[in-house]
Amino acid sequence: MVKKSNIMSKKGQYGPKSILFRQYFNDNVCLINCYTKVEIMVFNKDITKAELENAIANNSEHQLLEVLKKNSFLFYDLYSRKFGIQPNFSEVPFGSKYRCDFCWLNDNSDGPEWVLVEIEKPDITLFKANGDPTYELNHAIEQVKSWERYFQQNPLEKSRIFGAVSRFRLILVVGTAESWQEPIAASWRAHNNSTSTIEIRSMNSFSKSLAHYNEKPENLSFEEHPKSMKSSDLSTYCRDYSYLIHWKNVLTSNV
Repeated sequence: MVKKSNIMSKKGQYGPKSILFRQYFNDNVCLINCYTKVEIMVFNKDITKAELENAIANNSEHQLLEVLKKNSFLFYDLYSRKFGIQPNFSEVPFGSKYRCDFCWLNDNSDGPEWVLVEIEKPDITLFKANGDPTYELNHAIEQVKSWERYFQQNPLEKSRIFGAVSRFRLILVVGTAESWQEPIAASWRAHNNSTSTIEIRSMNSFSKSLAHYNEKPENLSFEEHPKSMKSSDLSTYCRDYSYLIHWKNVLTSNV
């Protein structure tokens, strides 16, 4: 039975919206299964905009992560699929040393693609005066590279954590749009994104998502999954999603 208190937000902050969507509930957390009509939250764009701007102004990674966790639509620009999305999970650990800030599944017809995202402080110095990447930028890139190495060295961990994986999409969100528009930075990022497995995006991605929601608020897929799910919910999600069960069998049979 759906408890509306876990779906609806406090009166005055969000307005209820009734839609039809696929879901099943584990501890009252929306995942997937049957069609049910429920009332769900509609994001408060003004509050979200203020909190996002405040996090960026304070150059606070912690504040930014908290805003993102409770406003899934801010990932709109990063999702390759805009409708029929899967929920995102926050702070998912790999082994004892690594953790991504967010991840989600693209349940494509050609196999499961897991998107792993690292979020850095909103505004860091990207390049030295001589044009070389700074320590901060190199360190952020190395964090994401370490995930790639971990799963190459521990291939069984992919199915243990994510159920089934055909490929990863790795995203690093770092720096402001203005800092990446500098000629040296723009040229460097263009080359990186065309040759590296790590896709580098700016903080402007979240502002673009907010602007899109202002223009087209009918992003029902994100309203079905309004907040990030906990990493502890990931194993249940992978265990119970028939798509991942199917692909785990397919990928295992090919080993």
